[in-house]
Amino acid sequence: MNKQSIPLRIFHFYREGFREMTLGKTLWAIILIKLFIMFVILKIFFFPRYLNRFDTKEAKQEYVSSELIERATP
Repeated sequence: MNKQSIPLRIFHFYREGFREMTLGKTLWAIILIKLFIMFVILKIFFFPRYLNRFDTKEAKQEYVSSELIERATP
């Protein structure tokens, strides 16, 4: 039986697995590019920051509460 600790053995297992990958490296690159596009690019264009136009915390709270109430009532 190996005398290394379990977390260290797990680390070595994954390190060797990633080191031996050929196609997997390309797939990981594609995954990282897609995540970047989803979380950075789409956020900039599709999720504007509405609360930045208010100066005080109270104004932001009032806006959020009025929006929640307005959208909840049919």
